[in-house]
Amino acid sequence: MTGDVLSAAPVEDDKPPEAKPVAAKTVEKPIDKASERKVEADTPAAEGKPKKPRRPSAKALVREIEERIGHTFKNPALLKTALTHVSALKPSQNRTDSYQRLEFLGDHVLGLIVSDMLYGAFPKADEGEMSKRLADLVRKEACVDVAKSLGLHENIKLGTVGAGVGARLRNSIVGDICEAVIGAIFLDGGYSAAEQFVMRNWTERMRRPVRPLRDPKTVLQEWAQGKGLPTPVYREVERTGPHHDPRFRVAVDLPGLASAEGIGSSKRAAEKAAASALLSREGVSGGKDA
Repeated sequence: MTGDVLSAAPVEDDKPPEAKPVAAKTVEKPIDKASERKVEADTPAAEGKPKKPRRPSAKALVREIEERIGHTFKNPALLKTALTHVSALKPSQNRTDSYQRLEFLGDHVLGLIVSDMLYGAFPKADEGEMSKRLADLVRKEACVDVAKSLGLHENIKLGTVGAGVGARLRNSIVGDICEAVIGAIFLDGGYSAAEQFVMRNWTERMRRPVRPLRDPKTVLQEWAQGKGLPTPVYREVERTGPHHDPRFRVAVDLPGLASAEGIGSSKRAAEKAAASALLSREGVSGGKDA
């Protein structure tokens, strides 16, 4: 039994056993997450994603607009209100916090200043000619042109409702905003400040030849046809005054649009006034009654 065990055992020599190679252990360093994020941000791969431009602060934006319009507001809240559409108001606010009241004021301030400019620039013009020039200069289209030349249409504050219906692109709103800014300048800096603004932006326009004014009913019908709409329908809403001096109130209707009304000493005059009102609201030029 003992011999069997010995014969099965391997024969050993006097050489020491060879050492087996020991695999090197890799020591892992702790990852610095903050450094990793910084490296990723600095790599060219991150450059492939363009960073969104930072929006200017409210104060910086006001200063930028002031530079464009040429007036520094003592009360910047007036400028903010002038650029705020009704759709942007919060439930706790009312319509008086939008541009509408300033637009009403600015409309009349613009008319007064332009009338004064015309009176001095055309000493030989009669009342009829000056009235035509005035109508051409204060029409909605002129206000839209001024607003866009100053970039005001890019700064109108709209809510989701207004933006959803494309209110930003509606010329009638852009023109109203221009008049609201005039009203804001008038309240902030007085007549002189408003006059300077109007003179800077209307003097060149005033020197242009007067465009011939067309019958607003004709202009409205052509515009409606171009939009694929039927012929405008006029209806008498009210007649007041004595028989020898009546006053007519007429409304004009077009499908898809709110009615517009006009008042005149005859049905014809009231219809023309209604057509002119609708054209003005839609920002269509050439709709003034000569």
